[in-house]
Amino acid sequence: MQQEVIEALQVKPIINPKDEIRSRIEFLKKYLVHTGAKGYVLGISGGQDSTLTGKLTQMAINELNEECGGKSYTFYAVRLPYGEQKDEVDAQDAIKFIKADNTVTINIKEAVDASYQSFLHATGETLSDFNKGNTKARERMKAQYDVGAHYQCLVVGTDHGAEAITGFFTKHGDGACDVAPIYGLNKRQGKALLQELGCPEHLYLKVPTADLEDDKPGLPDEVSLGITYDELDDYLEGKKVSNDIQEKIEKRYRQTEHKRHLPVTVYDKWWTC
Repeated sequence: MQQEVIEALQVKPIINPKDEIRSRIEFLKKYLVHTGAKGYVLGISGGQDSTLTGKLTQMAINELNEECGGKSYTFYAVRLPYGEQKDEVDAQDAIKFIKADNTVTINIKEAVDASYQSFLHATGETLSDFNKGNTKARERMKAQYDVGAHYQCLVVGTDHGAEAITGFFTKHGDGACDVAPIYGLNKRQGKALLQELGCPEHLYLKVPTADLEDDKPGLPDEVSLGITYDELDDYLEGKKVSNDIQEKIEKRYRQTEHKRHLPVTVYDKWWTC
């Protein structure tokens, strides 16, 4: 099954960071011109994935503007805190590294809390902290699409191999986007690209966290998953991992299959396999 997963997620065992940077920038440029949109929108958290995606996107925008001899395209880096973000300094450092054309801040707290209260009023029951975390992720994506619609831009996502294999994203939240330029990279490969780009170390060496749950602030992804990113990366690169880890990874891959597909119809057969 390991080879099947690797092929499905298109992760390479070895990469050349310079080549990957160039191919992904060219992809962003060509797709934007193809669609006729005026730019890209991306939520910036201060973590590795959005920092890398944002840098590649801004570089693509810069090159397009140089090639057309004007300012035809733009990039919007969107800050989406829930109240006050504890690692706001990292988010601001990421924006400085990206050198974003524009920065928009939309605090999602009022919208999320209103949804939470509406659910309580409608059902008489309390939304779990875990499900409230998914509401935060979906509100963030909704806000990005609002910005995108207003400025006639496409929304960029941060999906990558180590996230896709585990389904470690919110369906219709951070899993929703128009374009996913770092797809096919695993976590350590993303770090290699950031190193090549001269990113400050603290942005790609920090402990990854979705930070969605109020009662578990800053919970590391690896604790939530019960699998380390090194183990996931080894698996995705075709290396040998322990039987226990392989079983955990493949179980999560099967259980989260629905997240990696469009809505199922009567004509779809993949789910019966």
